[in-house]
Amino acid sequence: MKQLIALALFLLAWDLSAQTRMINRNPEIEKMVNEVKAENLEQYVRDLVDFGTRHTLSGTQDGNRGIVPAQQYVLEKFRSFEADAGGRLSSEIDMFDIPGDGRRIPEDAEIGNVVATLKGTDPNDDRIFLISGHLDSRASDVMDAEIDAPGANDDGSGVAVVIEAARILSKMEFPATIIFMAVSGEEQGLIGAVHMAKKAKEEDWNIVAMLNNDMVGNSYSSETHIKDNTRVRVFSEGIPLLETEEMGNMRRYTNGENDSKSRQLARYIKEIGDRYVDQLEVKLIYRNDRFLRGGDHTPFAREGFTAIRMTEYNENYHYHHQDVRVEDGQQYGDLPELVDYEYLRKITAVNLATLASLAAAPSAPENVGIDVSRLVNTSTLKWEKPATGNPKGYYVLMRETDQSMWEKKFYTEDLELTVPYSKDNYFFAVQAVDEKGNESLAVFPRPLRR
Repeated sequence: MKQLIALALFLLAWDLSAQTRMINRNPEIEKMVNEVKAENLEQYVRDLVDFGTRHTLSGTQDGNRGIVPAQQYVLEKFRSFEADAGGRLSSEIDMFDIPGDGRRIPEDAEIGNVVATLKGTDPNDDRIFLISGHLDSRASDVMDAEIDAPGANDDGSGVAVVIEAARILSKMEFPATIIFMAVSGEEQGLIGAVHMAKKAKEEDWNIVAMLNNDMVGNSYSSETHIKDNTRVRVFSEGIPLLETEEMGNMRRYTNGENDSKSRQLARYIKEIGDRYVDQLEVKLIYRNDRFLRGGDHTPFAREGFTAIRMTEYNENYHYHHQDVRVEDGQQYGDLPELVDYEYLRKITAVNLATLASLAAAPSAPENVGIDVSRLVNTSTLKWEKPATGNPKGYYVLMRETDQSMWEKKFYTEDLELTVPYSKDNYFFAVQAVDEKGNESLAVFPRPLRR
C-alpha cells in the first residue's frame, strides 16, 4: 500500500523547472523583491565613496572623511528604518579592541561593526539569519590609510545590498530574527567578521544561515573582456571547516561530501533566486571561496555556522585593490561609475528573497533519517516536527548522485514517506513547508536502523 501511495506521489512530484518555480512565487515575497531599487543602491554606493577612504585604520579625517563617519552614515540609515519596524529594529556600532599584530594592524586599535537587528515576532523562535558586507576599503597598498580608496564595488556594493535589504525587510514581520551587518577590517584580515563570529559562538547564537556579499556589482571582466550581468556566484564549503570526528565519519559513511549545511544553503539560494529574480542565474561554486582567497563568511564557517559567499561572476582586477589612476589609457580604481547597478539590484533581490523565505518558514525538520534496516529498492525517509513554526507539510527532495540541484520534490503531511527509488542511485533530503509555500533548509538524512 505504501508503495502505491509513493507512486501516486511520484506522479504529483514537482519537477523543478523554471516555469514551475515561477508559478509558486509567494506574492508577499515577490512584492518585496519588486521594491528593490537600482537607484537606491547607486545612492548608497556613491554616498559611501564620498567618504574618500574607508580604510579600517582611517578614523576620521577632515571631519567627514574616513571609516568613522562612514560607520555613522550606515548607522543613520539603519535607524531611519526603525520607525517602520514597530519597535523591532535596533541599531548600534559594536566597538571592540584589536591588538596590533605588527603586520596589517601595526598597533592596538579600536574597530567597529555596524549592526541592525530585526527581532523576530515568535518568542520561542531563536533562529538568526545574518546578511553581511564589509564597510572598509583599500587601494594598492593595504596599509595606506590616507590615500583615496573609493571602494565602490569592494565592498560598497555589499554594504548597499545590506542597507537596501534592511530598508525593505524591516517593514515586515518574521518569526525569526534577521541581523544586518556592515563589518570593518575585512581587508586587514577579516577582523570584524572574526569578532562577530566568536561573539556569536560565545553567546550561543542560533545562526541558521549567514549570507556574505562581497563584490557584487561588477559585470565586466579584466583580461577576458566578458560583459555579463546574468550570473552570480555562490561559494559554499563541502567538507566543513569545523568538522568533528563524528561528522567526518558520517560524511564518509554516507558519501555526503556534497551535502554539507552550507551546500544545502547554496542550493536553497539558487532555487529561490531562480524563482523570484528574472534574468539572473545563480551559479553554485564548489569552493568555500575563490582560489586561495577568503571572505567574511569564513570565520563563521570556522565556528561551525552555516555560511556562504555571494560574488559577481566576473571580477575586474583593474578596479579593486588599485590606486585611482589612468595608465596607458586604462582606468584603475574602484569607482562608482564602474558599478553595474541593475546587476546589483538583481543580486540584492536574491538576498532579500532568500532571507524572507527562510525567516518566514518553519525551522528544519528534526532527526531526519533514511531507513537502512534492510535491502530494498525503495527508500523510506522519516523525521520529526520542526522545533519552531507551523508546517503544513514536508518535501522529500531527490536528485541523482551526479546532479548539483534537487530534481524532484515529493509532498507529504506525514512524518514518513517511501518513494520508489533506490538510495544507491539517488541522494535525498527533507524540508518543512508552511501553508504559504515558505520552505526551510533541506536536511540530509542519517542512516536509521530499526
